[in-house]
Formats: sequence, structure tokens, C-alpha cells
Amino acid sequence: QVQVAESGGGLVQPGGSLRLSCAASGSIKSIYTMGWYRQAPGKQRELVATITSGDNTNYADFVKGRFTISRDNAKNMVYLQMNSLKPEDTAVYYCNAHLTSLANRLGNYWGQGTQVTISS
Repeated sequence: QVQVAESGGGLVQPGGSLRLSCAASGSIKSIYTMGWYRQAPGKQRELVATITSGDNTNYADFVKGRFTISRDNAKNMVYLQMNSLKPEDTAVYYCNAHLTSLANRLGNYWGQGTQVTISS
């Protein structure tokens, strides 16, 4: 079994910051890309940022310069530092891990999501 769990969401005023964390645990052999996605009410889930095991990063245009993704391979964790937050960043943020399990199954694993609300 593989579990992915996010933490760190909450309510922040516009211009504020939040740091999201995500931990992958369980029967994991290797984790390749980890990433953050978000889904606002009435909208499709969209990519926010991804990071490979070699620390290559990719960001959506709407977060470039404001968000930073990082990773701790030893702990199977990924982080998203979010600065200069805007009301349009309000969404449920999901963590994704692309990995191979101990049973040699390659797949994408998702967390349950954490709510981020930007409002004054």
C-alpha cells in the first residue's frame, strides 16, 4: 500500500504566504516525479508545479516567481512554498507522486487534498 498525504493548507490574506507539505509512505521502491495540482470550484484540476528526483522543476505560468517547489528524497516529501498569494489561488491543492511500488507497479498516487483559501 502507498499513501500520499498533504498538510499545511488554511486561510490566508491576499499577499500572504503558506507552505504545503506532502509525504509519500508505504510500500515504495522509487519515486520519480512529485508534484502539486489544484482544483478550484467549478474548474478542472490543473498543474501547479512538478519536481523530478533530480530536482528539475516545472511551473505553471500563473505561479512562476511566486511559488517554489522543493523535495526531500530521503524523506519522500515534497513542499510547495507559496508567496504573494492571490484570491484566485484559492483551491484544493493535491499532491501527486509518480512512483514504483515494492510490487514493481508503476503508477500515479494522489493525496486527499488540502484546502487553501485566500481572502481578506
